[in-house]
Amino acid sequence: MKRDELKKILPHREPMLLIDEAEKIDNTTATGRYTVTGDEFFLQGHFPGNPVVPGVILCEIIAQTSCVLLADLGGANKTPYFTSLNKVKFKEKVFPGDTIEITCTITRSKPPFYFASGSGSVNGKIAVVGEFSFALIE
Repeated sequence: MKRDELKKILPHREPMLLIDEAEKIDNTTATGRYTVTGDEFFLQGHFPGNPVVPGVILCEIIAQTSCVLLADLGGANKTPYFTSLNKVKFKEKVFPGDTIEITCTITRSKPPFYFASGSGSVNGKIAVVGEFSFALIE
């Protein structure tokens, strides 16, 4: 699904909608993609003359891809909120012009809490990995 379709299932909007497209592989796995244009607000100060996507933004990109899997569970009146980040590691820098490819999997659930693992890679090299949890809240 492209941005227009994503806006129907995710609460995020520009400038915080950070996936260009996503695909549900099955009920527990999704993939996503985001191309860093260089015009993003978070690159203005991180770092002038040497822009690098902040790690927290990489985590948000994984989270939004994970939330594609939660959309069917929450209904229209529930919002997914981050509840934790664990074992997050940043392995490669992500620069303007890069396309980050995301894979995430829901590993377990105890509603309203959902747990996921995810990774992001650029040109086949892992840039970020981690474990995330969310709560679906009205």
